[in-house]
Formats: sequence, C-alpha cells, structure tokens
Amino acid sequence: MSADARRAATVGPVKAIRRFAVRTVLPAPLAPLGDLALNLRWSWHQESRELFGSLDPQAWLEVNRDPLRLLGSLGPERLAELAQDTGLVARVEHAAADLHGYCTGDRWYQSLVAAASPGQAPPAAIGYFSPEFGITAVLPQYSGGLGILAGDHLKAASDLGVPIVGVGLLYRAGYFAQSLSREGWQQERYPVIDPDGLPISALREADGSPLAVRIGLPGARTLTAHVWRAQVGRVPLLLLDSDVEANQPAEREVTDRLYGGGSEHRLLQEMLLGIGGVRALRAYSKLTGSPAPDVFHTNEGHAGFLGIERIRELTADAGLSFDDAVEATRAGTLFTTHTPVPAGIDRFSRDLIEQHFGGDNGCPGVPVDRILALGAEDYEGGDPGLFNMAVMGLRLAQRANGVSRLHGHVARDMFKRLWPGFGGEEIPISHVTNGVHAPTWVAPEVFGLAESEVGSELAQEATGWERIAGVSDDKIWAVRRVLRERLVVDVRSRLRVSWVQRGASDAELRWVDKVLDPDILTIGFARRVPSYKRLTLMLRDSARLRAILLHPERPAQLVIAGKSHPADDGGKKLIQELVRFSDDPAVRHRIVFLPNYDIGMAKALYPGCDVWLNNPLRPLEACGTSGMKSALNGGLNLSVLDGWWDEMFDGHNGWAIPTADGVTDPDHRDELEASALYDLIENTVAPLFYDHSPSGVPERWIEMVRHTLKSLGPKVLASRMVRDYVRGLYQPAFASAQALGGDYAGARELAAWKSKVRAGWAGVAVDHVESAGVAAAPEVGNTLELRGFVSLGSLEPADVDVEVVYGRVDESDQITASEVVSLRHDEAYEAGRHRYVGGIKLVRSGSFGYTTRIVPRHRLLADAAELGLAVLPAESAGMETGDLR
Repeated sequence: MSADARRAATVGPVKAIRRFAVRTVLPAPLAPLGDLALNLRWSWHQESRELFGSLDPQAWLEVNRDPLRLLGSLGPERLAELAQDTGLVARVEHAAADLHGYCTGDRWYQSLVAAASPGQAPPAAIGYFSPEFGITAVLPQYSGGLGILAGDHLKAASDLGVPIVGVGLLYRAGYFAQSLSREGWQQERYPVIDPDGLPISALREADGSPLAVRIGLPGARTLTAHVWRAQVGRVPLLLLDSDVEANQPAEREVTDRLYGGGSEHRLLQEMLLGIGGVRALRAYSKLTGSPAPDVFHTNEGHAGFLGIERIRELTADAGLSFDDAVEATRAGTLFTTHTPVPAGIDRFSRDLIEQHFGGDNGCPGVPVDRILALGAEDYEGGDPGLFNMAVMGLRLAQRANGVSRLHGHVARDMFKRLWPGFGGEEIPISHVTNGVHAPTWVAPEVFGLAESEVGSELAQEATGWERIAGVSDDKIWAVRRVLRERLVVDVRSRLRVSWVQRGASDAELRWVDKVLDPDILTIGFARRVPSYKRLTLMLRDSARLRAILLHPERPAQLVIAGKSHPADDGGKKLIQELVRFSDDPAVRHRIVFLPNYDIGMAKALYPGCDVWLNNPLRPLEACGTSGMKSALNGGLNLSVLDGWWDEMFDGHNGWAIPTADGVTDPDHRDELEASALYDLIENTVAPLFYDHSPSGVPERWIEMVRHTLKSLGPKVLASRMVRDYVRGLYQPAFASAQALGGDYAGARELAAWKSKVRAGWAGVAVDHVESAGVAAAPEVGNTLELRGFVSLGSLEPADVDVEVVYGRVDESDQITASEVVSLRHDEAYEAGRHRYVGGIKLVRSGSFGYTTRIVPRHRLLADAAELGLAVLPAESAGMETGDLR
C-alpha cells in the first residue's frame, strides 16, 4: 500500500467544506428515465412508479421510492444490463411518449380557450405564489395543510392544462424532521438538503450562468437568489434559493428553513418570495419565451409583497403614478386567506417595514409611507404600530376568497372592519372550498377496483360516481382490509424506528410485532398540533378511552400523527401527553403516535383508516383536507361540523360530533364535546362496523362507504376546486385587468375617479326618505314606493348608487337575510341635492324593515364595497320597520 493510500485509509471523519450530489449518466436506451425522474408527474402516476420500481425492487424501497436516488444507486454494470433488456427499453420509450403527450396535448383548459368568444379568452398564464409546496416527500418544502393544498393545486392545474406557474422558496433544511425523546418530548432535526440531489434543475442564462434575481436591502446590501425549477407535470414551479456565494452569511441563511427565525428573518423571506418571485417570473418568461402572467394568485399573505413589486414595475417602466399602478395591480390579483384567527397572520412592526422599504433602499415611485398605508391597521381595534400582511393582501387584490363556505363567513367577519358600512355577504371575500388531488391520495387498489368495476373514466376523469352502487360488498370490503393490513405493516415499521430513536433496544421491542390488528376498527387522526385542533380531546376521559380501545367485542385502534411548531411548547406538551398514554403497555397495541408525519406516511394512513377523526374548536378549521383524502379511499368521517365538513356532511356520509358552541368555559366545552365523541364511537360507529352479515361483511357500513364515495367524490376533488378558481376568479380577474387597457387608460381613469370620490365623500348624505303605496297594515303583494332625498356634494349621480337595503328584522331592528335594490335618479335640485325613487314588492309576511344607503359606482369596480365607503341615513331618517300580513 502506498503512503498516500495508507494516509487516506487512516484519516478520521472531517467536515466537508462543500457538498454536492453527482448524478448518474444513463445509457442512451434508458436516457428518457432522466426526464421521467425530473418531472414530478411520477409522484401521482402509478405506471411511472411501477416502471422505476421494476428497475430494482429492493433498491426502490431503500431509497424511499425516489426515482432520482434510485437511478443514482444503480451502478454502471446494472444500468448496462438494463439497457440490453428490450422489453424494459420499450416500456421506457412508452412512458416517455406518454409523458410528452400529457404535457403537450390539449386538455380541459385548452377547450375553454377554444370555446371562448372573441375578447373573452381566459388568461394565458397565472402566477401562483405560496411559501410552501407539498408535491412529494422527496421534495420536502412543506409543513402542513397550506403546502399540501398548494401542491394539489398545481397537480390539478397540470391535469386540466391550466397555465399556472408556481413560485416559492427553496429551503435548505425544509421544515424539520420530528422524533421523540424517551420521555415523549418532540425533538427537531434539520437535515441539510442538497438541491443537486432533488428532482429539480437550476435555471441558467444563455451563457450557462445561473439565473439570478436580486433585491435591495438596507445598508446598500443586496440579497441574491438563484432560481431552481421543479416540473410538476405541465406546471413549472420556480423555487428561489439564497444560499449562493454572492451573498453574505446572513443573506445566505434567508432560505435556511421554513417558518424559522425571528421577525426580520421572516420579513426577508417574504420579501424574497413576493418581490424576488415576480422578478423570477419575469426572467423565466424572458428565458423560455413563455407568456408573462396575466393574473397573480397570492396563496396567503406571505407573498403579499408581490403587489409592491408590480407597482414598482408600473411606476418605473410604464410611467404610472402610484395610485394608477395600484389599480392596475389590483385588477389582476387574487388573494386567498387560509386563516380563521388573527394570530395566524404575519404582522411586522412599522419601523421594520420602514427600514426595509425606505431610506437608502427606497424606491422613488413607491414611497414608503404609501406602502405602510397599505398594511396599516387603521380601523377600530387595530394596532397602529403594526403592518398587517393580510390587510395589505386584501387591499392589493380586487378579489379575495376563503377556503370553505364556513370559512368565507368567518373571513368576512374577521376582516369586515376594512369595509365599514357593509356587512355579511356584502364583504368582498368569496369562497372556493379546497379539494384534494385524487391520483396522489387514492390508493392504487381503490383506483383498480374503480376501473375494473365502474370504468376508467372514474380514475381518469372523476366521472361515473353513481355507478359505485353496482360494486359488490365483498369486493369493497376486501379492498378495505388490504389497505388496513398495509397500514398495520407500515405502522409497525415506523414505530420500531421511532422507539430505536428513543433509545430502546431490539430486545425491548418484540411487542411492536403485535401492534394493531387488520381486522379491528381503525381510526386515524393526523394534522398539525396547534391547541385549537385539540389533539388530546380523546384523552379527556382516559378510562373511557381505554374501554373503547379494549372493548372485548367491539375494540377500536387509533393511529395518530402530527408536528408541533418548534416554538410551540404548548403543542409539544400535548404530544407528550398523548405519547405517554400510548406508551402504556396495557393499550400500546391499540393506540400509536407516529412521529415525522409527512406525505409518505399520509399515503398509507389515509387509505388504511376506516374512520377519520377531526375535532377542532369550531369554527377555527378553515377547511382541512385530510378527511377528504380518507373519504376518497372509502373512509368515513367523524368530525366536528367545521371547515369543508360543515357544507358536505349530509347525515349519511359519516358522523357529526355535536358541538357546544354557546359554552364559554373552554374546559367545560371540551368535556361536553369529548363525551359526545365517546358516545358516537361506542354507540354508533363501532356497533355498525362490527355488525356483520352471515357472509362476514358489514353491509350497512359498506352502504355508508358507497354513499360517501357517491356524495363526496365529485365535490372534494382538486380538479373541481381549480375549475372553480378558473371560472369564478381567474377569468374575472383577467377581464378586469384587460378592462384597464393595454395603455393603462382604464387604470388612470379608475384611480382619478377614486381620488375624486374619496375627496368628495364627506359631502354625501341621506337627507330624508319617504314611503307610500301601502296601507296602515301592509300585506303581501303590496308595493312599497320610496322617495329618497340625498346630498351628493361635489359628486354626480353617475358616481353613486342609491340603494334600499331591506328584509326581515330581528328584535333589535337588525335586517337579516337582506336584499338590495337600486333607486333611480328622478330629479336634481340646487346645492348638489337629488331625488331618487323606486319600489319594493312585498313578497313575504312577517317582520320587515328597510333602510337606504349610498355607495360609490363605477363600471371598473369589481364590487360596490371595493372602496369601503357607504353612507347610511342619520338616525332621524333611519330604518323603518313593520309587520306584513
């Protein structure tokens, strides 16, 4: 052995100064496998996964079903051997052709474009910004529901041919890897992620240099980010990475981890996502020749600064004033809020915003005081010292939505102070209920049963749900048992790994082989662990839970998972409480907590559970989609009527946990709702599951499964969700943007008009309202004739709408379930006074009331409430009420 060789053999562990992954070189016949591995369609395309698995089944499992790692694990000899397999080469060529056809052929959106009348075409491209994207476990850039939803949005858009471009950040340590201490306390690890080992590609300029975007920082500093692309079927996802040599150490760490660091660190991440994201989109369009986005979709407030960047572009490049640029930006922007509580919103100190957007980092066309005004909590109850990202997002988007019907109501109430004078459904926040991407989350066995018994259209096009009624009980029950058994195997494997991490030896873990039973009612619960999701509600009466788990004839078993935010010790204590209960030798074979909940775990957990449990504090669950995934696999939901379940539960597709909404004592409320949960499991759920026919099949249970699939299948799909976004929000946003004109004449017109209205609004008043046409005792069928006398000051009748708001009234004279009708201008008087007239036909008996209101009106407004301006009568000219016979 040479001296150099001996020295190499005796060198101990040393820290590398740089790490990178070396990608394999494939033989020419297998070269298409590289493209197949880099397009994340494989994560939801069963045939592609089967192809990769056939290359080396054992290695496929060892690399956790990661195609790129699999190809890297195959040595040159094995690859050369595979290249000689003509059957395999033919499969590779077929898979490559199938992917090409999928990515280039016309789909639903292209038919929408073809059918559009002249001037009514949908947008050519949509920018979709999100702080996290959950596409696959091998690309760990997500923490929970927001990221999973964003990933499903991109996948469904790809399947439908919707021209979305995703924009996010590339976190070098992702969120965190969770494990448990011996005492059951959550521990966090942050494994470093090498981008070269991920299924992403660095974008490069024509000269081969990395594509880079830069944003200015205080103190004449610059934050530089390189741009990576993940290809999600037809949809490109751009990920910005600050860990580049051009940055100083502090700037390199901006994209270190998801939701980490302090306030300034979070602000820098959101500046990079919003400002840098727009710049990355522009560079990407220039580099590839793809169309620039017509519509910008902000998925939560984290990306809100994209509006500031677009305003900067318009002031610098198009010569617009700040106000003109705001209107042009708002028209094509959609803001989706996912939080039902103010605590879930990012808020920064005004001083921090001023420091980063003013001074030496200021922009002449975008004064920092105007930026501060966009995020100001300048309403009753707001904090004048804080800058609110959701408030800015709403003010810079002409359209906004919540993520379920109930959340729409919650969001309108939460943000109503931005629109004084309006209430209820008039607050301009609509809703699109979330959905899930069936090809990702539905087990292959379920799809296989659907294809063989119903037809390929159910698996491929999500149609034909009504024919599920013809699938036999035996076949459904057989598939359910296969999925339950697979979950049991997966749980035992994960539980053993967890206990080894907790310090146990193999000799201590023989009991793990007896954990769970594939023939026992299996209940799943997996989600983030903030307090409102009530992870430990099931432990409220631990003796009663033990009795449920150990029932001699109708036992249940629980599989639980979830991560608490690293800074949330309260959530960690909940996890520890549950883990300590599940560690008890008396019940540990019937209840398990699995650490490190991720997409990989979820894909076994959802299909394998008979019942999906969800017990948040109502109405604090904005939507929640885990129960949707369970339902598509034939699971039944057992849930509080919150989020999506509130609108889709029909009394036969699962069970609703009764809630004590009027109880103000949280401890007593938990006690009542936990008792209701136990009652349902003991008296309804378990008896139904174990009520078997002579053939051994629970017929009534299977009938509920069929009904669940028929009633929920078409509703819970991400394809339905994306269609709703296209028709209800993307197309209207694009139409608004076009109406402002290519030369921005419409933007200038709208900005000037808004300035005029705001300046003159103090002179607007309802002076007097007269009514006639009905007797002293009004009756159904009468027409109430109204004359309203108003003052408009410097404004013209064309600037306003004079409305009558009417409907039933409660005991406090508050109008409920109101309707609105406009009065017509009848006569003008001196000093800006006018008369308006109209009528209301009385169509319902009972209490009735009305009032008048003046609101701004302009052809380019998306909604009468857009300016947040409304004038109601003075008390002396106020609402009239009465009873209709």
